[in-house]
Amino acid sequence: MNAAEEWARHWRYPGLPGLELLHARYVSHSFSRHSHEGFVFGAVRGGIEDVVLQGETLRARPGTVVMINPEVPHAAHAGVPEGWTYATLYPSSQLIADIAAEVTTLRGTAGFAETIVEDPDTSLLIQEVHRAAEQGNALAADTVFRIAVARLLRRHGQSLPARTTGSAGARTAAAARALLEERLVDPPSLERLAHDLGTSPFALLRAFKGAYGLPPHTWLTGERVRRARLLLEAGTAPAEAAVAVGFTDQPHLNRHFTRIVGVTPGVYRRERARTYKNAGAPPT
Repeated sequence: MNAAEEWARHWRYPGLPGLELLHARYVSHSFSRHSHEGFVFGAVRGGIEDVVLQGETLRARPGTVVMINPEVPHAAHAGVPEGWTYATLYPSSQLIADIAAEVTTLRGTAGFAETIVEDPDTSLLIQEVHRAAEQGNALAADTVFRIAVARLLRRHGQSLPARTTGSAGARTAAAARALLEERLVDPPSLERLAHDLGTSPFALLRAFKGAYGLPPHTWLTGERVRRARLLLEAGTAPAEAAVAVGFTDQPHLNRHFTRIVGVTPGVYRRERARTYKNAGAPPT
């Protein structure tokens, strides 16, 4: 990352449990195709971010809000030469479910049908959450966050359809995912994986992409990065975390980690250590 042009802070504020924050300016940086366990709410302050989702490129400008549901694969890059500056919130699914239950009549799993909406006042609220958190004002940060989420749910929320889990393809995909989780460091080939599950490679590939939106190898990279994040938060050195989750070495981890998380593993680890120190409690 060119320090003269790009900067990023990916952090947690102890006053907002269940929430991660990213405040950044990117020019040449791009996010590879990945997904998150929780939600994504992004507000562009300057420039344009191109969000690529389900083969479609959507343009996020100032005044819009990007809303991405959990486990929805997406990628992103600059939409103009000067890049984009934005504030992003990553709340857990449980946090959004709790707010939805309190302020809406949505049934089942609450989420969003649209990815980008014109909503200037909520965009400003997302940026205000960052300002309050950076100032250490927990009351303001929590209040504004909940108001912003309530507005998004009331204006744009809907009940998401339940995932289909009973089909043969879904069961095969789930079994493949479980095997890959077990063999994170030494995964089998697609052919071997398909053979062990009693199917063909292309049938497995179709089933896995249908269930998770990503081919197995791309999903595996994202899962390795998620596991590396947990290790880094616990204080593990990046080089050790890389080997522990199946990357060849630290540069291999650095490349994939940065293209998914938005900062390097070293920066991520230092920021988490500072967060826990300020909170007066060790990571769990």
